Order: sequence, then structure tokens, then C-alpha cells
Amino acid sequence: MHNAKSSEDTSKATAEEAKLKPLVFYSSVIGITLFSLWAMFFTEQAGTVIYGVLGWISGSFGWFYFLAVVAFLVFVIVIAVSKYGDIKLGPDHAEPEFNIVTWAAMLFAAGIGIDLIFYCIVEPLTQFMTPPTGEGGTVEAARRAMALTFLHWGLSGWGIYTLVGMALAFFSYRHGLPLTIRSALYPLFGKRIYGPIGNTVDIAAVLGTVFGVATSLGIGIIQLNFGLNYMFGIPEGTATQAVLAVLIVVFAAVSAATGVERGIRRLSEFNMLLAIALMLFVLFSGKTRFLLDAFVTNLGDYIQHFVELSFNTFAFDPPQDWLNAWTIFFWAWWIAWGPFVGLFLARISRGRTIRAFVAGTLILPFVFMAAWMAIMGNAAIDMVLGGAVEFGEKATGNPGSAIYLFLEEMPWTTLSTIAVTILSIVFFVTSGDSGSLVLSNLTCRLENPNHDAPPWMRILWAAIIGIVTLALLMTDGLAALQSAVVIMGLPFAFVLILMMLGLSKALRMEGLKTASMQDSLSGHLSGRTTSREGHSNWSQRLSRAISFPTLKQVEQFIERTAHPALEAVKEELSEKSYPVTLSEGKGDDLHLKLYVELGEEVDFTYEIWPRQCSMPAFTLRAEKPRSSYYRLEPHLREGGLTYDLMGYTREQLIGDVVDHFEAHLQYLHMRRELSSRTPGEEGEPGPA
Repeated sequence: MHNAKSSEDTSKATAEEAKLKPLVFYSSVIGITLFSLWAMFFTEQAGTVIYGVLGWISGSFGWFYFLAVVAFLVFVIVIAVSKYGDIKLGPDHAEPEFNIVTWAAMLFAAGIGIDLIFYCIVEPLTQFMTPPTGEGGTVEAARRAMALTFLHWGLSGWGIYTLVGMALAFFSYRHGLPLTIRSALYPLFGKRIYGPIGNTVDIAAVLGTVFGVATSLGIGIIQLNFGLNYMFGIPEGTATQAVLAVLIVVFAAVSAATGVERGIRRLSEFNMLLAIALMLFVLFSGKTRFLLDAFVTNLGDYIQHFVELSFNTFAFDPPQDWLNAWTIFFWAWWIAWGPFVGLFLARISRGRTIRAFVAGTLILPFVFMAAWMAIMGNAAIDMVLGGAVEFGEKATGNPGSAIYLFLEEMPWTTLSTIAVTILSIVFFVTSGDSGSLVLSNLTCRLENPNHDAPPWMRILWAAIIGIVTLALLMTDGLAALQSAVVIMGLPFAFVLILMMLGLSKALRMEGLKTASMQDSLSGHLSGRTTSREGHSNWSQRLSRAISFPTLKQVEQFIERTAHPALEAVKEELSEKSYPVTLSEGKGDDLHLKLYVELGEEVDFTYEIWPRQCSMPAFTLRAEKPRSSYYRLEPHLREGGLTYDLMGYTREQLIGDVVDHFEAHLQYLHMRRELSSRTPGEEGEPGPA
């Protein structure tokens, strides 16, 4: 539904690193290819079947789409405002990779696509002129039209993206699971996610993504086809659309083979600026005050009637064709795009808290989309109210022409038309490239979540997307695209419910960890700060506080104090028949790691890692000034802790390890108690 490209360089995995998921890959490719060939060569039969299935789904599951979308939005908001909102999407010590401005810009990029250009005129005019209920063409119809447009493009859809992105980032960056949809189900199914259950989930994600991307590209083809006809007289029809579909494959192949992602990202950034410029052009060249007043009114109507609009299934007099073409279609479309945009959001959000992630992904893109739809839509409605009825009829009769016919009514038509065509072409290309990349990653087993599948897979998936797009266009154009996405979005809607349950359970486990730490704290702090004689060693504490050691001093401390301390803990636990290993790294990988195997329970790890820090300005030293010093910080399974171990005695360091081991055992006890009250509970997410 929306184009999403990361701003960081893509890291392609080697053939050894990227292992194919055979069942997911081959079943998806073969199934999609057979469907496409069937739709191309048995067009009439395919159309009959597609619309028959659509009628059954919309009649049987329309209510489900309405409830599910509201549930996803409420869930992410409740999690954000709860005690779990402070949990990081990554280890506790992780910091956001991107500052707030850069991150907001990338969220903005994820929210823009060719669909916004296509629907910004068509939807407001359609809801205004031929509303689902009531009389069209009135002031009341205009307000209702914009409220419906805000509903379809607002918070509800972004709640789906937020759920997927939050789950993927949490399980991948905090618990070390692969950055794939099946990982979110680990708390429900455990290691069975690596079998048929996980394969089924990934196939559902692939199918949803393929048909979601194909729908966007099909819409882009319809609009580009009209634009090329409008500007250069190139005929509209299947032949031209086939050429445009081939362009998807060509550009994605070039991107994969030559590594021009950076260039395409720059084009995407340019496109964002061009979209903002176009919006401001419409705002200031039209009735500026009216458009701003209308925007505020639309926002108020949307907020005031949000619950009514979200639950209105028109049960007593259902306009079924309208529901299939609009609300049910949009909810299925957002769901189908969930894996695509959700994965993108996860990739750029490591280190942010859940609360910050939810607030950013819901509010920032919505503000732009609301402004875009309000300015463009109200300007078009005002034209019709002002007497341009013919424009409204032509725009709604041929949706691909709407934006061009709208710009004909504005000044500087040639310049603005060129701008829209450029916007469409670039979004068209980047959507195909990004879609093929995400599908490649979904069908590959990547050990590193920051790596991407090899180029040949991206070329193959780009070709498949192009074939599916063309097949649906040949069947019945826009109507077939909309029908297919409603059908394919349904399986993934059930996957989203499982993701919600899995994430909820995993967060409860996180809460138990915090509680177990609190329950086992008595005496820990005093134990770390007393001398062997039992007196408070305030002098040692003061020396540690004002010490700013070098890397060499850290290495000496690890060798003389830390290693013997962890070795002593290892020997003690080994005597008590616990399988324990102590490993270490040197040089750039300097660290110590104590690992205790606990059978079927979650294993215990305690690691020590140095961290380089900037020297504070208040330090007074006789030696040569330094710009940095080193801290030695403990890391548990959940991530790094924030205190410094440098200067601890051997006994204090042993006490710190025992403190955390006791807390871990208390957590396991509390989890068992919870499991005994709720039968069927599995272990926490992540590999044991």
C-alpha cells in the first residue's frame, strides 16, 4: 500500500548465509505462477471464481475485518500506555540508530506511495457524489466523505503496521529470533514454528505481500497509462500495461545486479519533497483559508465519529458493492501490506521503547496523510460544489484520470502534471524493487536480520510480481485487483491475531523478569559495598566513582579480577552438577561470558563487555589528557545493564553474578507458578 525503503545501505547475504526455505519458497512461487497463468489464459472463468470467492468472504467475514482492525489498533495503544511501554525493541542497553528527525523522515517515506496520488481525488469525490447512504452532492455529504477518507487512510491502518513492526523488532532484536513473521508466534508454539506451523504463517505472509504489492503496482499502471496517454498520446490498453509491468522486472533486476539502492533511496527522498511541494502548491494556489478550515473540520469529524465509522457495517441495508470496493478492501489491503511495511518499521526502530515506537508510527505518518487527503480532497470537492460537475463525473468514472483532470483546473497545469508523472514513475519503480526485496527475505532463512537475500531472488520475485499484476489487470483491471487483495488478506488477518497473542504473552514474561529482580534484591546492594571486615567501604566506592580507566587497565582488571571471579562461580556450580561454560574474547572482541544450562528452562548468561565513553569535562589529571575512557558493564540475556564493574573486588563481582543468578531462578519460579494457573503456557520467546 505504501512504499518503504530503508535509508541505510543494504547488506546482501552470501549464498552460504542465505538459506532457502524450500517449502515456503517453492509452494509460494508455484502457486502464484499457476494462478497468474490461469487468470491470463482463462480470464472469464478466473473472473467468475474471483468474484464468487469475494462475495462469500465479504458476506461471511466482512464483520471480522471491521472488528480485527479495531482490535489491532486498541492493542498497540494499550501496550504503549501500559507498564510494558518502557521495554526496548532490542537489548536494554540499545540506543536508537537514527535520531528522531531522521526516523520521522523514514516513517514519512513509508507512508507515501502511488496509492495516495491515485486515491486523493477519487475517494473524496466518490464518497461525496455517490455516498453509501444518504444524498450526494451536499455539504453534509462533503463532510461525511472526508470522514470516510480519513477512516480508510488513518490510524486504523497504521495500527496494523505498528503491530507487525513492534512484534518483529521485539522478537528479533530483543530475543535473537530471525526477522520473520513466524518468530512472533514462538511464545505460542515454541520450536514448532520451525515446522509446518511456521511455514504456513510465512506462506500467508508471502501471499498477502504479493497481492498487496501487485494491487499497488496495478493501480500505478492504470494511472501511468492514462498519464502517458494524456501527455504523449500513448494508447490506453493491455499492451501498454504489459510494457509497464515488464518495467518492474527490469528496474528491480538492475537494482539487484548493480547495487543502485542508494540511488533509488535518493529518488525516494526527492519524491517525498516533490509530494510536499505539490501539496503546498494546491494549498496556496487555491482557497488557502477554506482548505485549512476544512482540514480542521475534517479532523474533528474523524475524531468525533471514529467509533461509529469503525463499527458501521451497514447491517440493516448493506451497500455490499460499496463495502467491497472501499472499507473491506482497504482493511484487507492494509493487512496484506502488514509484513512489508512492518518489516521496514522494525528494521529502522531498534533501540526505541515500545511507547516511542507506537507513538511515532501512529501519529507522524497520520499527520501527513491527513493533511494530504484533506487539502487535495477538499480542493476537488470545492470544484464540484463550484459547478465543475463534469470534472467530478469524469474523475470518478475513470479513476486513473482523476489527478490529471484535477490539475487541469489548477494554474501551471503543465508543470504540475509533469511533477505528478515523475512522482508516479518513481513510486512505481521503488515499490517493485522494495516488494521483491521483502519477499526474498521472507522466503530465505537469514542468520543476520540486517542482511538481505541474494540478488537472483529479488529478480525472480520482481518477475513474479509483474506477472501477477498483469494477470489481474487482464482479468478485470481495478475491480480484480481489489477483489484479489480482499481474498488474500484474510489468511494473514488470522496470523495477526496470533501475533497479538504471542506478543502479549512475551510481554507478560518480561514483566515477570522485572518482578523477580525486585523480589530477590534484599541485601544485594549492601553486599557489593562492604569490605571483608564487614564495614562500609566508602573509600573504595569513592575511588571507583572518580576513576576513568584506559583500555589496558580494563584488560588487566578482566585478567586479574573478573576472570578468577567467574571461574570461581563456574567451579562452584559445576560441583553442584550444573553444566557451565566460561568463554572469553580478546582484542576487538574483548569480553567474558558465563553460560549456565538449565535443561528445559531458560538458560542463564552473564557477560562482561567494555564500553568506550567520552571523558567528562570536569576530570582533573596530571597526565596527558584523553578524549575517552572505558567502563566494564554486565550483560544479561535481555541486554546490557548500566552500572560499571571496574574497581569491584573479586568477592563483590562474585556477589553480582550470584545476585543475577538468584533473580533468574526467582523468575523461573514465578513463571512456573503462572504456568500452573494457566495450562498450556510455553517458555519465553527466543532460543534457550
